[in-house]
Amino acid sequence: MTHAQEWLRAIPDSFCPTALADIDRTLHAIRAEQDVTIPLAIESGSRAWGFPSLDSDYDCRFIFIRPMARYLSLWPVRDVIEVPLTQELDINGWDLAKALRLLLKGNVAVMEWLSSPIIYGADATFRAQFLALAHRVCNRTLVARHYLHLGEKQYDRHCGMQVHDMRIKKLFYALRPAIALRWLRLHPACNVVPMHFPSLLGECELEPATVGMIDDLIRAKAQTRETRLIEMPAALDRLMAREFALAHETFDRLSPEVPADAMMEADGFFRAWVR
Repeated sequence: MTHAQEWLRAIPDSFCPTALADIDRTLHAIRAEQDVTIPLAIESGSRAWGFPSLDSDYDCRFIFIRPMARYLSLWPVRDVIEVPLTQELDINGWDLAKALRLLLKGNVAVMEWLSSPIIYGADATFRAQFLALAHRVCNRTLVARHYLHLGEKQYDRHCGMQVHDMRIKKLFYALRPAIALRWLRLHPACNVVPMHFPSLLGECELEPATVGMIDDLIRAKAQTRETRLIEMPAALDRLMAREFALAHETFDRLSPEVPADAMMEADGFFRAWVR
């Protein structure tokens, strides 16, 4: 595919210039050393979700594409590129083929990367076409089950009224999937959940007192470290438990399969971008 490339970049003023320079330098090195193109590199995690802490690291995620000959090899290379973790940076990426396969399985990480408000660099056409594909082919039942698995895993480990004190970070890791499930329930024709948590809250018809409580926690998290302990708010515990229960009622009885036309569309997108 040949097109006039428009390059996107959206970085908050609050970002550490040193960390940003390190991310840019690492992405440049990956392109050169791995012989790949990176049409999408974004921030994932709490900064992109809209509830960072003082000590939140930078979670750079990217999608890469190898030259066509590498996909035709009898000895294919890994479909993940990982950079050693540092105290401040967490950088890794997926091959486009892996991203497309996981998208069709309902993996919400791919959808969130495509809609992240923080962009280190992106081909505007690639991002728009990939996001449009996600809206067409993602199965909302598979998406819901992914959020349910993410949310209940965190809730069972770290939340619940039997837990008196919990890390504020873990509360949000359970709460965000619960609110995503509520959004899916209230938007039955939609399948791609807004990534930015404050925006997501605004589309979920929550009581003003509940929104206020969550906003207070977001502000508190922004002023402290992720290990800070808080008391589990009873109202949020009830909200999460209810949304998880409703999701089980709605989605457990369904047995979705990835339709052939969705796989064909994903194949077509892949072939269009591999050169």
